[in-house]
Amino acid sequence: MVTRTVCQVFQRRFASTAAALRPSTAEVRSQRNAVFSREQARQRALYPRIEKIEVSMMGPGLDGTLLIMNKGMSTPLSCARHLTEHHMSNSALAIVDGEPWPLHQPLTHSCTLTLLTFKDSDPSLVNQAYWRSCAALLGQVLETAFKDDYTVELLSTPEVPVTSGAFCCDVVFDPRLDSWTPSEESLRSLTQGAQQLIHQNLAWEPLEVSPSVALEVFSHSSCKQEEVEQKASHSPKGTVMLYRCGDHVLLSGGPLVARTGLCSQYEVTALHSLGKGPWGHHRRAQGLSLPLQLQAHHTVWRRLRQRAEKLVRTITSRFSTSDSHNIKAAALKPADRSLLVF
Repeated sequence: MVTRTVCQVFQRRFASTAAALRPSTAEVRSQRNAVFSREQARQRALYPRIEKIEVSMMGPGLDGTLLIMNKGMSTPLSCARHLTEHHMSNSALAIVDGEPWPLHQPLTHSCTLTLLTFKDSDPSLVNQAYWRSCAALLGQVLETAFKDDYTVELLSTPEVPVTSGAFCCDVVFDPRLDSWTPSEESLRSLTQGAQQLIHQNLAWEPLEVSPSVALEVFSHSSCKQEEVEQKASHSPKGTVMLYRCGDHVLLSGGPLVARTGLCSQYEVTALHSLGKGPWGHHRRAQGLSLPLQLQAHHTVWRRLRQRAEKLVRTITSRFSTSDSHNIKAAALKPADRSLLVF
């Protein structure tokens, strides 16, 4: 009994010391931003002289339109500015020489360009990018949702289809929160945090980098460093794609849409327990959203929300024996909003 008590005291002191040595969330975000900005400036400096490229526009009413743009500087969004206000406000993603291309990523050669919207005859590609972007936004909210003395580790974001009913983001909270179950009020607070970012209409800035740069960006996260190595090993060019939204830097397995303001209806619907995993107590946050160009009546939204509360299962989901038969979206546990900053 005495030995166990001594061990518990030692563990508490060790945890306290580790917490004191760990940089704050703000310090980590600042370091990631600094590395991102440095690499972004280095890449832009690769084009010291203005060189012209030809961009052949494709799409309804645009076939045959030729734009003369600046190599390494002009983006698909720059091209949209030379067209109409409709193209500026409604474009979410681009296709460059047949490949998906973020609107804010510079063009590096003469190419064909198609601007994609949510109302295209085949919106599957932009819908998937939107779903991925909504999950990225959810991760951004979760990372800063708790007070500074609680850590939040974002895990690899599951790539789930729109037909799954909800986008999701896997996360590990501070061990002191392992027994915490969010209330409906907490979910509403997370939703409010997301809506604040949507209102700011922040750009998702893409940056393709070498693994060494990405490892430096995520130097405080063993989990993210492992993800960098995995993504680089599966990349034909051996690179990884980073995005920055405000002061949040993230890894992405595919293109994101242009800006947070393209989201309209957005709600965090559930936070499921996935049980014990390699990084701690794994959880899956889920949400539902519709883009600005598409709206749903409140009765339809309510049905979609009910579906989005159910656990989205993926091949990589891990469940402990105790949790696999008892997963809840949001138990009504009072007085837990004090953990959050919103």
